[in-house]
Amino acid sequence: MRIEPTMKLIHSSPSEKVASKKATNISLAMDVYLDAKNFGINISQLCEQTLREEIQKRKEQQWNEQHAGFLAAYNDQVEAEGVALQEWRAF
Repeated sequence: MRIEPTMKLIHSSPSEKVASKKATNISLAMDVYLDAKNFGINISQLCEQTLREEIQKRKEQQWNEQHAGFLAAYNDQVEAEGVALQEWRAF
């Protein structure tokens, strides 16, 4: 069994966290702002959701970069020696 560097980090969902909010100003092009309002898009909610997704993606990328040496060494060992206890596997 190889370890792939694209493994996801396990984290709690945003609904499980009780976090306070921080008022923040952003600048948008007027046409983007008006279109969002016309479509009934909650700008704050969409920004927060998109930022959470981007932050999670970057955390995963950072974890993969920090552990790349171990993953490569482990995968090399599996290729050379096979999976530990492989002879007792039932699948």
